[in-house]
Amino acid sequence: MSDRTQIMLVEDDESLGFLIKDSLDAHGWNVHLYTSGEKGLSAFYSHPFDLCIFDIMLPEKDGFDLATEVRKYNQRIPIVFLTAKNQLEDRIRGFEIGADDYVCKPFSIQEFKYRLEAILKRASGSGVSADRSLVLKAGNSTLDVHNLLLHANGSTTRLTYKECKLLSLFFRHTGKLIERDVFLKTIWEDDGFFVARSMDVFVSRLRKYLKSDQSLRIENIRSVGYILKDTQV
Repeated sequence: MSDRTQIMLVEDDESLGFLIKDSLDAHGWNVHLYTSGEKGLSAFYSHPFDLCIFDIMLPEKDGFDLATEVRKYNQRIPIVFLTAKNQLEDRIRGFEIGADDYVCKPFSIQEFKYRLEAILKRASGSGVSADRSLVLKAGNSTLDVHNLLLHANGSTTRLTYKECKLLSLFFRHTGKLIERDVFLKTIWEDDGFFVARSMDVFVSRLRKYLKSDQSLRIENIRSVGYILKDTQV
């Protein structure tokens, strides 16, 4: 197997697909191009990838369905959506599935490369992966950062990379107000409107995961930030 970064690209527009592939290959990555969701999913099961790029409007299986299947198999691999649509509902759905980024067509190939570089860097050399042996505790819950597992009062939930990174911030700062900008710039490295809305979706999911631990409660301080409160402290 080559040491080059392995990228799965699923795009049914062959002209755009080859343009992206040639550009990213020239950047030093190894891009595998597939033109349908079914072909992409079959390849994913048989080939190790470092990052996935999915167009949303795909034949046989759309990008959302493809990402959902991938997330069942691998919670950690970064996923980037490509789309011609810029609807808030679609962006939120993508982040709910566990997307790391959402890029609207048309886009700058140069900017796209920088986005992918940042995602790959976070996934391999910083954030969660830098805390491989870390286990954080709050209330009756523990967060296994390396394995992306939340053990909340007897129930276990496997988290996505971003969910784990977000929750680790809460666990490290229990009882303290964390401003929204801190979350946005630490985890998403962006403070745009759509990213802010996606963060609210992530926090709602974390509340659901922690529901079985009655000692923990995430409170929203309107327009300011969030506090994870531990009633046992």
